[in-house]
Amino acid sequence: MADKSVNEPILNIPKENYSFIKKFIGCTNDEDFITLDTWVNNSQVGEGDLMLQMDIEGGEYLSLINASDTLLNRFRIIALEIHLLKYLWDKSYFEMVQSALNKILKTHYCVHLHPNNCCPIFNYNSLEIIEVVECTFIRKNRVKNILGYCTEFPHPLDADNVVENPTLILPRNWYGG
Repeated sequence: MADKSVNEPILNIPKENYSFIKKFIGCTNDEDFITLDTWVNNSQVGEGDLMLQMDIEGGEYLSLINASDTLLNRFRIIALEIHLLKYLWDKSYFEMVQSALNKILKTHYCVHLHPNNCCPIFNYNSLEIIEVVECTFIRKNRVKNILGYCTEFPHPLDADNVVENPTLILPRNWYGG
């Protein structure tokens, strides 16, 4: 785990079962930030498959763009929260998001989307846009057949992120192939 915003994680597991560094994941290595590649290389996790869970409040795009293809290919599963999608109509922002997601989609399939209900859905040119979305990806070599697309949302295992806010249903323009 890496997180500069906390002194240490509050977990109910022994410290010997995880590693923690008080830095943010980013696209440079300095006093406050560490790249994904450096973090994994320093973590002594061996050579096998890994799982990545990333929720870094908008920093995910440059971190993923900066990550090596070799490292991204080690992640069997990627659970990624993507942020600030209300800015997709800004050309530079769109290109950054597109570059990061295209990099993942070269080697992984998106198998689940869950709208984070922290922010309401907004409309732009008749498109319903979710500002924050939880995405789950699986490496393509782990999939034998694509059976189709889910059309019923939310999934029974989905849970609201903010209990006081209304549940967000994934808009139709977000799925279907």
